[in-house]
Amino acid sequence: MFTVTILAAPSRADLPASLVDELRSAWSGGHPLWLAQGIAAEFPVAAEPQDFWQVWERLQAEGFDLALQPTMGRRKAVLLADMDSTMIQQECIDELADVAGVGERVAAITARAMNGELNFHEALLARVNLLAGLPETAIGEVLDSRITLAPGGRQLVATMRSQGAYTALVSGGFTVFTGPVAGALGFDEHRANTLLAQEGVLTGHVGLPILGREAKVEALRDITASRGLSPADALAVGDGANDLDMLQLAGMGVALHAKPVVAAQVELRINHADLTALLYLQGYAAEEFAA
Repeated sequence: MFTVTILAAPSRADLPASLVDELRSAWSGGHPLWLAQGIAAEFPVAAEPQDFWQVWERLQAEGFDLALQPTMGRRKAVLLADMDSTMIQQECIDELADVAGVGERVAAITARAMNGELNFHEALLARVNLLAGLPETAIGEVLDSRITLAPGGRQLVATMRSQGAYTALVSGGFTVFTGPVAGALGFDEHRANTLLAQEGVLTGHVGLPILGREAKVEALRDITASRGLSPADALAVGDGANDLDMLQLAGMGVALHAKPVVAAQVELRINHADLTALLYLQGYAAEEFAA
């Protein structure tokens, strides 16, 4: 048995019952369940519809997300989340670079690295090197004035934790950012790289070993195993190429507003809805969300 989930952005909340009924009828689906009026609905189907991806393309153009997954085991016991452009709306290193006057150069490297065009390890070293000489005080300035939490993040973390799930923020960024962001969102732990500084100034170096693509997979395996679970029990979310292996290994891997190279290789793709979509995908109704 499979579950079809149809989602609208909460800011629009314009998912029509007629669309849900149209798909349910076309795919011989079961009784529809509204998880949030105008935002999220689901219904069961016996098998994957042959025209699922054609319909997915159509709904994308109309501003709706569509997902199909096995019904059993949807509620996950672990959440692993990327930070930059996932749990927050910015790339922290790009914001630091902008303050340092090298914003365009660093942003160009970031874009290529997140789309899988550059080796993440080498790209990170190159970008951090351009930050040499920047006062550490710039980190606090960026946090206070430039970093904003992605919509739905607090509800996602709080709701999963209220149901006993363990939550981890796992980033290829830096602990000086993951610490405050994890605290603000309520994550149980955070893992990231360490920016090195001396006498209050960034040295242009990062602590080794670098947490990148492989380390995210290791984190997934480590965190689940330590709880007597497997990667199949985890939900992972991210947007960049360094998230891809983690997304493919997790029981529920979600490409959220992802780069094209990532979206093309992940079946659960959220391009319009916010982070609460990850709760709806697990079958949570809006009234079950934790405050």
